[in-house]
Amino acid sequence: MPFLDNCCRCCTLRTGTIVTGSLGIALGLMGLITILSVEKLQVKTIVIDTLPDSVVRIILAINLVMTIFISSLLIFGAVKRNRWLMLPFVVLALMLAIGLLISVLYTAVEHYVKKEPVLGSIWLIFGLITVVVHVYLWCVVFSYYQLVRDERGRGPYGKTPYPQPR
Repeated sequence: MPFLDNCCRCCTLRTGTIVTGSLGIALGLMGLITILSVEKLQVKTIVIDTLPDSVVRIILAINLVMTIFISSLLIFGAVKRNRWLMLPFVVLALMLAIGLLISVLYTAVEHYVKKEPVLGSIWLIFGLITVVVHVYLWCVVFSYYQLVRDERGRGPYGKTPYPQPR
């Protein structure tokens, strides 16, 4: 049973899922264009800091291409009501939320250690807002995934066997 009934109190879970997939594609394309077109872009990572900058760019480009592909699968799965096509995004977005939270906290602490409290606070505030929005959109997608999964046995037009009180 899904734990959200709608997206942003104004549209259906299906529409919210399609919008989330579209945002994933748009952000993936913007990141890919930035990584491939900006020559003097310094890419700094927590884990793979020993690799050359060109190798890190290639790894990030492959990750962004996979994000675009998985977001496309999400949109197609939402339109076709196929939960198996939505599952990769559910897993990916959860892992990205955890990674995003770690990255925001690490970057904020790094700025505080360097005696840059204003930058640390900005990273913390805007980073945590981004994490909250990301987790909410994941909840929308996961709720739609659960809705499609629950309809599997009844068909898309069947009613819930027993009304669930909220």
